[in-house]
Amino acid sequence: MTEKGRRDFCIECRKETEYLLQKRDIIKTIRGKDYTFGITVAICAECGEEMSIPGLIDKNVQEIDEQYRAIEGLVSINDIERLMKIYKIGKAPLSLVLGFGEVTIPRYLEGQIPSKEYSNVVRAAMVSPAYMKQKLIENRTKLTDAAYKKSMAAADSIESLFSVSDKMLRVIAYVFEKLEEVTPLMLQKLLYFIQGIYSALYGRPIFEEDCRAWVHGPVYPEVYELFRDFKYNPIDDTRFALFEGTADALTEEEKNVIDLVLNTFGMYSGKVLERITHNEDPWKEARKGYGDGIPSNTLLPKERIMKYYEVINHKYGIGTEEGLKTYIHDMLEKAS
Repeated sequence: MTEKGRRDFCIECRKETEYLLQKRDIIKTIRGKDYTFGITVAICAECGEEMSIPGLIDKNVQEIDEQYRAIEGLVSINDIERLMKIYKIGKAPLSLVLGFGEVTIPRYLEGQIPSKEYSNVVRAAMVSPAYMKQKLIENRTKLTDAAYKKSMAAADSIESLFSVSDKMLRVIAYVFEKLEEVTPLMLQKLLYFIQGIYSALYGRPIFEEDCRAWVHGPVYPEVYELFRDFKYNPIDDTRFALFEGTADALTEEEKNVIDLVLNTFGMYSGKVLERITHNEDPWKEARKGYGDGIPSNTLLPKERIMKYYEVINHKYGIGTEEGLKTYIHDMLEKAS
């Protein structure tokens, strides 16, 4: 596949010409092992020969570096920066916490490739707050009290994420990746719609958590606890940097349903979504006998949610955006 680029000097044509950017495979031997890397090359639009353009060599170095790390399962510079961000720790202190020399992490950030052994240590800290807490305790004397307390508090906070299932975390991370702003109220309703529509289409829930019929609509209590400090504000949670780039942990079926919900329900505010759920049978049945504003914690069974959306699917065809938009329109008409 080609991409039109700028003009530059072609040494074969001996003049300035337009060039195209293309991908080309090369074989490089690293530590006695052959690797095939895809790099970007500039091709003269007139003579078809490769051209040397500014910045291309640096781009190739970066491409090879990223592909080599991916092939060998080594952490990237972005991984290390993400680790520093979520644990609120500097590069030198992180080196000491992980049991490395003080300049090791700074060198990795400058492009030095870590060994497999050291890479595994960094990755373990990324995926396990318990492991990070263990390393913090082991190397506490190497940090200032302030640095230790800040990183330990971050580790405790990240550990609280795992009060919900891995699948729920992946779904939430995917929602954050796709939408620019999500409030806690909006997130709760989107999760409810995702659960209902997925279970109706595939006959099983997408995540294991149970929903409760609270005053403001269906709520997953464990998720509420994760984000309660954001109140009515958009969620900006650095802890979810842990899950950036992990969309492949979801199946194509799961991603398709989440996209379906976000492309339809996702255009509305949390209060509008709340109005829709208040007109749906599962929430109304669970709230029966409770007056407006009276708290309740009644279970919204996954089976009841699935059966409701199976009926809605039969009527509207909610496996398509068009069907869902029609359903939303009718529900909002009913709520007005």
